This record gives sequence, C-alpha cells and structure tokens, in this order.
Amino acid sequence: MDVTALLLSRIQFAGTVSFHIIFPAFTVGLAAWLCVLEGVSLATDRPIYRRLFDFWRSIFAVAFAMGVVSGIVMAFEFGTNWSELSRRTGAIQGPLLGYESFTAFALEASFFGVMMFGRERLPRWFYFFACLMVALGTTLSSFWIMVNNSWMQWPTGFRVGADGVFVPTDWTAIMFNPVLLVRFPHMLLAAYVTSAFCIAATGAWHLLRGQFKAEARTMLGMALGLAAVLVPVQLFFGHLVGDYTHKYQPTKFAAIEARWHDEKPASEVLIGWPNERTESNDYAISVPYLGSLIGSMSLSSKEVGLKDFPKADRPPVVIPFLAFRAMVGCGLLMLAIAWLGGLRMLLGGIETRRWLLWSIFLSFPLGFVATLTGWFTAEVGRQPWTVYGQLRTVDAVTPFLRAPAVAATLMMFFLVYGAIFTFGTVYIYRLLKRGPVALPEPVPGETNPKRPLSIPGDSPGTQAEAQMTEAAE
Repeated sequence: MDVTALLLSRIQFAGTVSFHIIFPAFTVGLAAWLCVLEGVSLATDRPIYRRLFDFWRSIFAVAFAMGVVSGIVMAFEFGTNWSELSRRTGAIQGPLLGYESFTAFALEASFFGVMMFGRERLPRWFYFFACLMVALGTTLSSFWIMVNNSWMQWPTGFRVGADGVFVPTDWTAIMFNPVLLVRFPHMLLAAYVTSAFCIAATGAWHLLRGQFKAEARTMLGMALGLAAVLVPVQLFFGHLVGDYTHKYQPTKFAAIEARWHDEKPASEVLIGWPNERTESNDYAISVPYLGSLIGSMSLSSKEVGLKDFPKADRPPVVIPFLAFRAMVGCGLLMLAIAWLGGLRMLLGGIETRRWLLWSIFLSFPLGFVATLTGWFTAEVGRQPWTVYGQLRTVDAVTPFLRAPAVAATLMMFFLVYGAIFTFGTVYIYRLLKRGPVALPEPVPGETNPKRPLSIPGDSPGTQAEAQMTEAAE
C-alpha cells in the first residue's frame, strides 16, 4: 500500500466531510426555526413572523442545496478510496445509509417543494405540516449518519466472518448503541445552537445598520433566548460524550488530555504543546486534581496515560488536544454571549449597547468552529482505527491505490468545493443583506396575491413598505 496515497485519501475525505458538515450544522437547526416561525405566525397571524419565515426560507433553500451537493461526493469516495471498508462493513453501513434514504430523503424530497412553492396553493395547516416534515427529514438524516458513525466509534451487534466481513447479528444493538444515545443529542444541539447564533448575529447586524428594527429585535430575542437555554444543555451532553470516551476509548481520552504517564491524582493540562517525539508537553499550564475530577468525578482517581498503549495503537495527539480546547472555548464563549445578550434583551436597551451588538454579530462563526473541532477531536482521536478496535485505517483503504490519482482528485475537489462555497456564500450574504422585506398587500378579490418579480429591497418602495409595516407593529 502506498503510504502517501493513504495520507492523501485521509486528507481528501477529511476535507470533503468538513466542507459538508458546515451546511447540516446550519440547516438542521434552521429547518426547526422555520417551523417555529410558521407555527407562531399561524397562531398569532402577525405579519412579522411571515416576513421572517420568507426571509429565512430562501437562505435555508440555498444552504440545503449546497449541503446535498457536497454530501453526495462522500458516497463515491467510499468506493474509490475506501473500497475495503465498504466491502468489509457494507452489510452494516449499507442498510444504515439506505434507511436514511427511505426516511429522511423521502420526507425532504416529498415536502421540500411544498415548503418552497406551496404556501399560496394549500391550507395553512397543511403548509405548516409540510414544514414539520422537512424539519423531521433533516433530523432523521442526522440520526442515521450518527448511527453509522457511532457504530464505527464503538462497534456492537456484529460478528466477523472468516473472510473479514462484518456480519450484523443484532440490529437493535447497532441502531441503539449506547454511544449514540449521547452523541446524537450532542450533534443535534450543536446544529440548533449554530443556527441560533447565526440568527442572532443577523439580527444584531441589521440593528447596527439601523434597518428592519422590528424583525431584528424579534430575531435577537428568540435566538438569544433559545441559545441561553440550549448552550448549557449542550455542555452537559458534551460531558456525557467525554464519559463515553473515557470508558470506551481510553487512548483517545489520553490524547485529548495529552496525558503521557499514569497519574494519581491526575492534573489537567489547560494549554500547552504536546511533543510526540519526547512524549511530554511543552509550555504546559496544568491544574492539579482537575484531570481526575473531569475523567472520573473524583479527586483521587488514577487516569491512564498514552504510554500504557503501544505506539501503533495511539492516535495523533496535537490535533485532538488543540481541537478539543477550541471546541470547549467556543462553547464557553457562546454561553457568555447568550446569557449576557439575553439578559440585556430582558432589561431593554440592547440597541444602545453597540459593543454587545458587535459581539453578537461576530459570534456567528463560533457554532461552526465548535462543530468542526468537535468532529476533528472524534475522528482524529479514533485513529489508527476506522472501525474502532476492529479495522485499521491502513487496511480500509482501496488496495493498489496510487498517490498521483488521489492527488489529482484531491486538487479537483478542492477547486470545485472552493467555487461552490464562494458563490454560495456570496449569494447567502446578498440574501442576508437585503433583509426581511415586507410582503405586498393583497388586491381585493384576489385569492393568490403574486410576489413582485424584482428582488425585494432593491427599490425605495419596498424598503418603505417594510418601514411602514414595522411602524404599524
């Protein structure tokens, strides 16, 4: 096996999945947000929620399409770069991905068009139902992906045949893996928090620009209130994920802590630089006893170090160590912003705290960074295994794969993905900038009022409509 081809294949898949996860991390939460807006609009009949729904629906459509396009490539990579993984685990991973198609994709394909184009053609209750089905579809898609990945993190319910093929023996154990029970809520909450901060940042941006004040205050209030509740819950589930890692993947846990030797009690390295050559930490700042408290909820427990394991079974240390601290740092920063911003919303006068509005606006990347670094921690920390403890990454790659072929496709993927990301981001920026413009008033006797053909927000008339509606509310 060409070692360079293996490395390039890992980089290619890491780049593909990192690009892809940005969009589900946004659209899963945004689909739920659209359901909330439509439900509140249906209950109160206030135009502001309708305007916000139409505004975010367009953004959801673009991000959803980019997520679908970027995710399809990974299925091909399983065949081109990781065919041995597909051959040996296909009896388990194939059905799980099939279940995603039968449930999540079926719901999204059936109701996405209804949500985008069916408002004026359907009863309002059915339109709301269609929105719920799209949100359910995005959630189910996340569920099946997490079932698949959690099985790879801690494989259960299988036996290995004589030819090395994994044969399922207990689908209940596979689908309700104990690891999944904490990892799926953790990922779902990450998507909700990421979307909440994007929505809050958009509201802060429009307040800083002095536009769409009624809609901006609504976005800020709803998003910050949601984040203030969900971020502490997310941190709690993050602790539970750490517990499973401590129990089932001790080498990953030791790498995250950059703990080289057994310690009793164990200290916690807050920051430093793991040196794998000397098997020590450079420039380390540590807190005594905290490592035992985090690992075992005890001040005196013994915590294992990386030297307890053969070098061939250890993961790289630098990436999990730094990525985990970046994830936790983003989480704590989001908690502070959500609570401070939520408190100021309750007390009133947030428009005059421009420093706070700027902080909220600049916080929009935090959810994405936390999600990406969380996945870096989980996936790099799992090495050198593809299926933990059962199938090594070096044995999962396609046999006879050569570096030049992988390098060519890697370069092509990065160019195409870069173009997609650039154009998609610019278009979403334009949608965010134009804001939630007021809808045209219905013509008496007309049951299906038509939307304007021009882009809303580009003419003084539509801007004046928004301001008049805002003043009326």
